[in-house]
Amino acid sequence: MKDKLNAILEKAREQVAQSADLNALNDIRVQILGKKGELTEVLKSMKDVAAEDRPKIGQMVNDTRAEIEGILEAAKSKMEAAVRDAKLKSEVIDVTLPADRNRIGHRHPNQIALEELERIFIGMGYEVVEGPEVEKDYYNFEALNIPADHPAKDEQDTFYVNGDILLRTQTSGAQVHEMEKGRLPIRMISPGRVFRADEVDATHSPSFHQVEGLVIDKGITFADLKGTLEHAAKELFGADTRVKFRPHHFPFTEPSAEMDVSCFKCGGKGCRFCKGEGWIEILGCGMVHPHVLEMSKIDPREYTGFAFGFGLERIALLKYEIDDMRLLYENDDRFLRQF
Repeated sequence: MKDKLNAILEKAREQVAQSADLNALNDIRVQILGKKGELTEVLKSMKDVAAEDRPKIGQMVNDTRAEIEGILEAAKSKMEAAVRDAKLKSEVIDVTLPADRNRIGHRHPNQIALEELERIFIGMGYEVVEGPEVEKDYYNFEALNIPADHPAKDEQDTFYVNGDILLRTQTSGAQVHEMEKGRLPIRMISPGRVFRADEVDATHSPSFHQVEGLVIDKGITFADLKGTLEHAAKELFGADTRVKFRPHHFPFTEPSAEMDVSCFKCGGKGCRFCKGEGWIEILGCGMVHPHVLEMSKIDPREYTGFAFGFGLERIALLKYEIDDMRLLYENDDRFLRQF
């Protein structure tokens, strides 16, 4: 038995010495020490050994196993060290070379403009309220004083899911949802994506963003509207900015107006940026129509309010002097990295 164990040990030494890699070592381990290995077979034959010799033979088998395991472990450590050294030599890093600059992403121009608008209005006590992009026809049109046969609905006819569900054409629906809650007073802005059947060109897109505002309270007048929007314009475009209101018509406000700001490039003298006018149209606004208040269960004899709406892309185009709206959506890194 001793001779057999010595033969297994010498065979293990020879095979380990000839092993080229870790896989070969593993094969030797399985061949000698595995469940069907040579040393395991010796242990199985212990039943044929005399009872008084079994402790001695068992100790010899255990000593042989321990020695073989030691040989395998030493060879494994040596091979792993060699592999590690070879890898270090092949992956040498010259720490004297300049490092690659880590380019970090940043906010999109639209997001920068939105956050600035939110900062301005939150500073005046407004809250930011978001609404669903997929909206009921009622909230998108009828609750805003635009019945089915109103001409304004033809202008905004958009993408319908079915006869009653559509992709919203304005974020005003969020204002109606808020009015229906009956929690007065209201001071809110509602930013978000809207959809209209527009052709794509330098100033139009079938998908764009709006930021609409609403104030409902007792004693609100057009003077409050003018003061609020003048302050917002000065915050956006500079302290010297002047505003001008022109009569207009919106179905959900009465009276209604469009607001212009003095050109912040030429100070109102007239230049290429403002097309020689000295003024730039910036938003639409007006006092909330009494019928709109009534449809949301608000008494127009007790409460009044005003509403306004920015085109977010228009703000970004003006602030950063971008001449083509499509640049905002093309994901051209050469353009976006400027911001």
